[in-house]
Amino acid sequence: MRWDVSTALSAIWTPDGSPLQVHTRRQATLLRGLLGEQGVDVTVAYAMRYGNPSVAKVLQELRDQNLSRLLVLPLYPQYSASTTGSVFDAVSAELSAWRNLPELRLVRSFHRDPGYVRALADAIRRHWANAGRGQKLVMSFHGLPRRTLLLGDPYHCECLATARLLAAELDIGPDDYLATFQSRFGRARWLEPYTLPTLLDLARQGVHSVDVVCPGFVSDCLETLEEINIEAREGFISAGGTDFRYIDCLNEAPGWIGALADLCQRQMGGWPVAKLPDELQHRRTAALAERDAMAKARGATA
Repeated sequence: MRWDVSTALSAIWTPDGSPLQVHTRRQATLLRGLLGEQGVDVTVAYAMRYGNPSVAKVLQELRDQNLSRLLVLPLYPQYSASTTGSVFDAVSAELSAWRNLPELRLVRSFHRDPGYVRALADAIRRHWANAGRGQKLVMSFHGLPRRTLLLGDPYHCECLATARLLAAELDIGPDDYLATFQSRFGRARWLEPYTLPTLLDLARQGVHSVDVVCPGFVSDCLETLEEINIEAREGFISAGGTDFRYIDCLNEAPGWIGALADLCQRQMGGWPVAKLPDELQHRRTAALAERDAMAKARGATA
């Protein structure tokens, strides 16, 4: 598969910018709001692994806000060394230059998280209620070279586990859905079956309507909006299909924001994150300011 990236981006760009960044920013805002409603007093900041704001910049801004505890939650449901692992690498690279490190926790993956799976199922059920149900549900995950599987990367297995759990939540059988892998580049063999060839085969076999969901993406982006909803749609229709229904990613769905909040609360277990009464919060802020002033007077640096 070959993309003219500039053309593809222009087809999906929004007035507010990149869909991926727009949805991620909104998710962070909604998550902070929901945690606050639940009595949890934390700062929620988002960073882009490849783009701005960068991981390093966001960490530096948090350090300037007296960061003492850090929970890193990569928004990749299924773990891969090339995705989640690279986030941990970026965090480690920045923290390696700090003299005073925060307490650190990392979320490895959440491919089996009940809230995440339930949010996916809810999105599909809403789609079915509004648009009807297609003959086949295609779950398209981002692809990786097959070599990664042979080297021990668990991504392929975690994608299939998510697919099985989602099918169980939807109460559908093995013949009702397919798990596929998209975004193949180059001539090397990638994880199979491939999404676009699978859709073409379905159309040629007489499957006229399909529902396509991308469980590995929690926000709509280039790979979902252009590669699937435009390019794969065109391929399916040109091969004889008549009804291609793309199901939006989780984006800002309330169930997904709730699942994120539950996941964060579990991961922060034991940390003093309960929201303080206003008077105590003012005292804490004043004490931290006094501490910082004393440190600066003594010539302390980060």
